[in-house]
Amino acid sequence: MATDIKKMISNLMEFYDFNNQTIITVGSGGGQFIEYGRVSKNVIAIDNDEIALQKLKENLLKSGLDSKFTLIHSDFYLTNLKADVVMFEFCLHEMKDPLAAIKHAQTMAPNILVTDHWPESKWAYYVDEEEKVKKSWAVINSLSTKKVQKYDGLQLFNDYEEIYQKVKVQGENSINRIAEFKDKKNITIPMSYGFALL
Repeated sequence: MATDIKKMISNLMEFYDFNNQTIITVGSGGGQFIEYGRVSKNVIAIDNDEIALQKLKENLLKSGLDSKFTLIHSDFYLTNLKADVVMFEFCLHEMKDPLAAIKHAQTMAPNILVTDHWPESKWAYYVDEEEKVKKSWAVINSLSTKKVQKYDGLQLFNDYEEIYQKVKVQGENSINRIAEFKDKKNITIPMSYGFALL
């Protein structure tokens, strides 16, 4: 799979000024967007997935950013830290109650940054997350936002097997939805995403 991660990072860095900021990042997973750590003061990465944190640790070591990051294996709701910004990295839609997550984040920082799939994203449909994404953006749109920006990207796959390996963890609906790509090569799926600053 290939997405233009560098472009996504560039968009993120243009959207929010991470310079000398203390950042709490939620759902930082494998660490695809860690480049903001280069300009930040420090980053506290919270994830309840120990395997994802291990992948993040490996990526931090490779990038030389390990001294900037503190990794915490915990449920986000059980943390009570302070920072300049709490950033949800493509995970708000996975939270059972997005409003409660944002409200908790507001007790930790004056700025809340949400990065997530856009409601009409074809990719969100294929990975069976469109309803969760719509729900989380409805919550965001019900709150006072400082700015919101939509971006259009692409997910690129060499063949069906590659896309299957990516989406199989999402379950039967996702597997059924990608059936149209069987026997196809060079698969391109639009992936709209957005950032919101609250």
